[in-house]
Amino acid sequence: MPGRARVRSFLETRLFQRAVIAVIVINAITIGCETSSYLTDRIGGFLHVVDRVALAVFTVELIARLYAYRGKFFKDPWNWFDAAIVVIALIPASGPTSVLRTLRIMRALRLVAAVPSMRKVVGALFAAMPGTGAIIGLLTLVMYISAVMATQLFGELVPKYFGELPTSLFTLFQIMTGEAWPDIAEEVMAEKPWAWIFFVGYILMASYVVLNLFIAVVVNAMDDQNTSAEEQRTEDQLTTVLNELARLHARIDAMQGIPGAAPQPVKTPRKNGARRSR
Repeated sequence: MPGRARVRSFLETRLFQRAVIAVIVINAITIGCETSSYLTDRIGGFLHVVDRVALAVFTVELIARLYAYRGKFFKDPWNWFDAAIVVIALIPASGPTSVLRTLRIMRALRLVAAVPSMRKVVGALFAAMPGTGAIIGLLTLVMYISAVMATQLFGELVPKYFGELPTSLFTLFQIMTGEAWPDIAEEVMAEKPWAWIFFVGYILMASYVVLNLFIAVVVNAMDDQNTSAEEQRTEDQLTTVLNELARLHARIDAMQGIPGAAPQPVKTPRKNGARRSR
């Protein structure tokens, strides 16, 4: 097996991937421990050594993946993400770049790239952006209309909540999250008892209908991601099986003395019904 293929095979082993995940978790814990002056005074040197070792592991892993995958490395956005985090970590955190020391905890985000299930969730969020954009626009419209109405109806009664349009928008956002909305509603209803109609209608529309639509779009995107991944896995397995069958046919033909027999790669059938070639 060529050296490049051997490195690639090692990088794709479950043992190596779990080891990288363990290093990421340990590094995140040590960075968190460094925020404690008590721990820094007692084991600060040890924490620094662990941090340097983790950075060395990440750097070696990145170089190994560059060597193993070459140009294919840059086709995966997650590899760009990993490379950016490692490069930022290698910049000396002193002088004008001392703020980069705070960004070391960003290494914990490599856990997203290392765990396939987390990658699926993030991929689903990105895939759901077109749909969620429309829902966010709808939610903004509902909040704006409600804020204008609340300012006109309740602005003089409770100016600290609805005195101005920006104040009303913030109050309605607070109500949408469920934070202290009964207190706000009771204070308004003390002056206008019918105000409960406004608050109940707004909460039903903003908190339940629109936000549940957002959740539905994300869940649907996750289902699409799982379906696409399953189809890709099935296609890869089919390609492997067909190529192996082609090699076996070629060996049988060679054993029978048929000239010109050589293993030919087999292509998977196209979705438009094209015939597969042998």
